[in-house]
Amino acid sequence: MSKLFNSIQIGSLNLNSRLVMPPMATGKAPDGNVTEDILKYYDDKSQGGYIGLIVIEHSYIMPEGKAHKNQLSVSEGVDIDKLKALADIIHKNGSKAVMQINHAGIQTSEEVTGFPSVGPSAASNSKGVVAKELSVDEIKGIVKAFGEAASRVKAAGFDGVEIHAAHGYLLHQFFTPLTNKRTDSYGGDVKNRIRIHLEVIEAVRKAVGENFPILLRLGASDYTDGGVTIEDSLVAGVEFEKAGINILDVSGGVRGFVVPGANEEGYFWPLTKALKEALSIPVVLTGGIVTPEAAEKLLEEEKADLIGVGRAIYKDSEWTKKAFEILK
Repeated sequence: MSKLFNSIQIGSLNLNSRLVMPPMATGKAPDGNVTEDILKYYDDKSQGGYIGLIVIEHSYIMPEGKAHKNQLSVSEGVDIDKLKALADIIHKNGSKAVMQINHAGIQTSEEVTGFPSVGPSAASNSKGVVAKELSVDEIKGIVKAFGEAASRVKAAGFDGVEIHAAHGYLLHQFFTPLTNKRTDSYGGDVKNRIRIHLEVIEAVRKAVGENFPILLRLGASDYTDGGVTIEDSLVAGVEFEKAGINILDVSGGVRGFVVPGANEEGYFWPLTKALKEALSIPVVLTGGIVTPEAAEKLLEEEKADLIGVGRAIYKDSEWTKKAFEILK
């Protein structure tokens, strides 16, 4: 059997393959709750149970952190029974599922949230809106909201929770010097810039208990002068592992899930390889992987422990079955 379709045990989490479906926003939740369209979408993608782990699209922890219209919610008041129906459908098909929880920070607008945009420092978002710098008390409130959101994920019957700290959203905004200009204990050197991450991990762990898997999606490089580097992420990764993260899911930073000029499958592999060598927890590699052969090779070359395939599965729900037939 291929490496891709080999099972793996990660703490209390048993995955029947090393194939991960990464979070991809569907925009199918007009009121934030799971809809029939969302249930059908994930039912379709999880058929056959070939995917070891499905990461549900980023979901906002509080209305102020909503990234876009029709985004899924894990904030106060969400219908837990509808979330449970989503977890149940994926389990019925034989895969495990975690929810990704997020706060957009600067990367949203009052038009979407009904609130002024906020961030680690006063900075402009992509629409030119200047965000308000968060006070320490406001940071503590956001940390608390992450913990409360994680408790809802567990109550809904998911197999774990993923903290979104990539793609230029709030936690990444604290991590990168491009948007974090603070001079207090949340700014400056790397360990200060990840202080909020460590507080979030602590709050989430307290909310879900010791045996519930916590993943963190890290924007491990900004590929931009003055931004996050792999050296920063190596420091951060070690601290996150010490804090109790079970899986590190690697992606990009302010440029999102792309690498300038990259044309190879698995283009984040230099980041995942370096982090895998520095850490003892499993590392997920996603990024432009479209062929089963490439996924298999990346595992064989020990560039990651788990492989995320996004757009290929999004375009073709039969991709997973075809990949299994090719590699078996």
